[in-house]
Amino acid sequence: MNYWLVKSEPHKYSWEKFNQEGHTFWDGVRNYQARNNLREMKEGDLVLFYHSNEGKEVVGIAKVAKTAYQDPTTTDPNWLVVDLVPHETLKTPVTLETIKADERLKDVGLVRQGRLSVMGMKREEFDRIVELGSR
Repeated sequence: MNYWLVKSEPHKYSWEKFNQEGHTFWDGVRNYQARNNLREMKEGDLVLFYHSNEGKEVVGIAKVAKTAYQDPTTTDPNWLVVDLVPHETLKTPVTLETIKADERLKDVGLVRQGRLSVMGMKREEFDRIVELGSR
């Protein structure tokens, strides 16, 4: 299993809306590195859901329900989507400030590559954020 983090601005697509819908395809990715990360996602992989810009916090865990396929919002074959389903809401959102202050998370992609919208994570990083969100 692999671990990931995706970002969404809550006014565009929030964790709450995702839970209401129960399923989504992750579209709008127009960065090649982020696209390549989508391509690597496998069914069952776990994905942290991060509210960017407003809140700046990890709020939940999703699961990959379907691997990469052509983004239906564009005819450009360079762009892909994956299907995600909500898995678990964190008891306490984990803020970017908390992540930056945690020595065990100093190398996490969210800190090193803050503008990347889809990124891989090490299992230890994923587990630490989930642990912080369980308090």
